[in-house]
Amino acid sequence: MFGTLKTLISGANARAEEQLRDAYSIELIDQKIREAEQNLKAAKLTLASLIQRQRGETRQIETLQTRIDELMERAGAALADGRQDMAETAAQAVADLENELVLRRQTVDRLDGRILQLRQSVQAANRRILDLKQGAISARAVRREQSLQKRLNRHLGGDSPIEEAEALITRVMNKDDPFEQSEILQDIDRGLDHRDIGQRMEEAGYGPKTRSTAADVLSRLKASPKS
Repeated sequence: MFGTLKTLISGANARAEEQLRDAYSIELIDQKIREAEQNLKAAKLTLASLIQRQRGETRQIETLQTRIDELMERAGAALADGRQDMAETAAQAVADLENELVLRRQTVDRLDGRILQLRQSVQAANRRILDLKQGAISARAVRREQSLQKRLNRHLGGDSPIEEAEALITRVMNKDDPFEQSEILQDIDRGLDHRDIGQRMEEAGYGPKTRSTAADVLSRLKASPKS
C-alpha cells in the first residue's frame, strides 16, 4: 500500500511540476539564458587569464633567449682569452637557462592547446546563447498568440459576451407589444360588458346612426347641387 501511495504521490508531483513549468516556461527560459550568460562570462574570464599567462610566458621565453645569446657570446670571448673558469661558469648558467627555456616552451604549448579549446567552447556557447535568445523571442510570440486564441475561444464559446448580447436582442424582439396587448384587452372587456353591441347593430343598419361614416359624406356630396 505504501508503495502505491508513493507512486501516486510521485506522479502527482511530476504532473504539478510539469504544469508549473508550462505556466512559467517563458520565465524559466529567460532564467536559463541568464545562467548560460553567466557561465559564458566565467569562461571568457578564464580564457582571458590563460591568454594573459601565455603572453607572460612568451615574454619570459624571449628574455631567456636574449640572456642565453648574451652569455654564449661572453663564454666564447672568455675561452678565447684562456679564461676556462669563467667560460665554465657561463656555460653552466646557459645550461640552466636552456632547461628553464624548455619548461617554459612546454608551458606555452599546453596553454596554446587549452586556449584553442576554450576559445572554441566560448564561440560555440556564444552562438547557442544567440540561438536561445532568438528562440525566446519566438516562444514569447507563440505564447501571446496562444493567450489571444484562448481569450477568443472564451468569447466564441460558452456564455460569451457575443452570445449574451444576441440573447438579449432576441428577448427584446420577441417580447409582446404592450400596446397591442392593451387593445386586445379592451376588446375583450367590451365584449364582456356588451358595450360594443349597439355600435355593431348600428353598423348593420338597425336603429339611428350616431356616428358619421365615409359613405354618409359621399352621399351628401352626391346630393348637393353642383355649382
